[in-house]
Amino acid sequence: MTELDSLPGTRAAYDAVAVRYAQQFADTLRDRPVERALLAAFAESVRTGGGGEVADLGCGPGHITSHLRELGLRAFGVDASPAMVELARRANPGVRFEVGSMAALDLADGALGGVLSRASLIHVPPPDLPAVLAEFARVLAPGGRLLIGCLATDDPAVPAQPYDHSVVTAYRLSPDHLAGLLRGVGVHEVARVLCEPKPTDKRQFRELLLLAAKAPVH
Repeated sequence: MTELDSLPGTRAAYDAVAVRYAQQFADTLRDRPVERALLAAFAESVRTGGGGEVADLGCGPGHITSHLRELGLRAFGVDASPAMVELARRANPGVRFEVGSMAALDLADGALGGVLSRASLIHVPPPDLPAVLAEFARVLAPGGRLLIGCLATDDPAVPAQPYDHSVVTAYRLSPDHLAGLLRGVGVHEVARVLCEPKPTDKRQFRELLLLAAKAPVH
């Protein structure tokens, strides 16, 4: 797939807020025990599924990539924003970070044991989702794991719904619709968790964490 039409605007928006974003979300996992548990389960499933490198797609300033490495994974980061990638490299010397598009990854077929997409699919226009998920499937090895984090629609029958993101247009996704799109590219849901918002959260939306696996070769 070629670069998404929406990507230049998303890249420019995140370049503009990169330093503030990195400061604001440096401790993003501190009060998120459920997500930490899912990331640990993801790491274990990657190892038991055959290992291999793990790509954190839409890695931002690299804090989650670093967490994955602390969990024992050979993780590296990819982000469309050069400013984000530069911050990630500064904060994590010796860790690989690349500027790139998750719609057209510079990776061989089956190169990865795992893919993490944490709050990065939210900026993909709904018509482009199938092609982006197909790219995830392409780079995953058979048996490889995928963990997606995004905000969920209130009505599961609504495939996607835009919302007013603080940086650039974003979309909530239906868990069932997302799982169906993944099945269409040979990646099957293993588990999902829906987290209810806290009363103090700015947006009263549920958050989806969906763990999936690419079908192994028989």
